[in-house]
Amino acid sequence: MEYLSKERYQEISAELNHLISEVYPRVKEELAEASAQGDRSDNAGYREARRMQAKTISRIRFLQKILEHSRVINPDALPKDRVCLLSRVEFTNLSTNTRMKFEIVSPHEMDLEAGKISLKSPIGAALMGKKVGEIAEAQVPSGTLHLRIESIAL
Repeated sequence: MEYLSKERYQEISAELNHLISEVYPRVKEELAEASAQGDRSDNAGYREARRMQAKTISRIRFLQKILEHSRVINPDALPKDRVCLLSRVEFTNLSTNTRMKFEIVSPHEMDLEAGKISLKSPIGAALMGKKVGEIAEAQVPSGTLHLRIESIAL
């Protein structure tokens, strides 16, 4: 079971609807046109259309599976005093005295450039359940990070 924000759930639903209602019919039509051109063994257009069809079907199935096994999380039901999904956490790396701020999200919403880390990442997992002032230990490839929670917001 994956938990998604309402916004991400809607984005995935919109992408799925776009693929089903617009992209797939166009790919299917291109495949029919390429198939009608004769010998398929020497038909690059046909092979490309088949690749696009497979890619589109694969993406549709992937998105359907995400939605099937996901629930929209209610931010009002989340604890305000502990790091949890959708928390915006500011913390200090005690070895470098560097402050960082990230939002903890599901793996399907992760976007480092936007400041969103997965709750399944080493840092995200270490922060989960911690309170302001507590120190989390994150096992990362370069070693162990000691992170002090400075603030938590939803």
